[in-house]
Amino acid sequence: MTEQQTDPTSGRRASLDRGTGESTVHVELDLDGSGRSSVSTGVGFYDHMLASLAKHALFDLTVQASGDTHVDAHHTVEDVAIVLGEALREALGDKAGIARFGDATVPLDETLVQAVVDVSGRPYCVHTGEAEGQQYVVIGGQYVGSLTRHVFETLAHHAGIALHVRVLSGRDPHHVVEAQFKAVARALRAAVAPDPRVGGVPSTKGVL
Repeated sequence: MTEQQTDPTSGRRASLDRGTGESTVHVELDLDGSGRSSVSTGVGFYDHMLASLAKHALFDLTVQASGDTHVDAHHTVEDVAIVLGEALREALGDKAGIARFGDATVPLDETLVQAVVDVSGRPYCVHTGEAEGQQYVVIGGQYVGSLTRHVFETLAHHAGIALHVRVLSGRDPHHVVEAQFKAVARALRAAVAPDPRVGGVPSTKGVL
């Protein structure tokens, strides 16, 4: 169950909690931050990726999570992505005045990743290009490569965004994952940024 604690007078922020038999998650998100983060999930590599997401999206992000990582990292990783997506949707409010679309192509040494975001209100995720075998790699002892796609699918679904991620090249498994998080961060940064030329909600429907 997720408890929402948002204050419409406090800017584009959200604070949410979710507890299940598998994990407890607390997320605080400020879309108009400076990239500060405090992240602790019990999965070290995931902490690194979420801190990178915050840094390059210029979001201020707090994540405190605990879960049954003695069983598998999957539950905790997924549940954090659920709450982060819901926090993003909540913090965006009615989405008036935002750019809506964001596109970023990010290199990390031999790796190159493109991410494209539409803050559409319609959840969709397309994730392509990882080399065969990436999904089986274990990074940092807990993070399985298949979790990357699952994080982005979960984030897109709960945030209500369309997200396309394409790995254009890459060899090192760590780089392949990190470049994806950085590219998504930069695309989100562009998509949620206020655009002074946009009057109201950027949709002919009048709602996103």
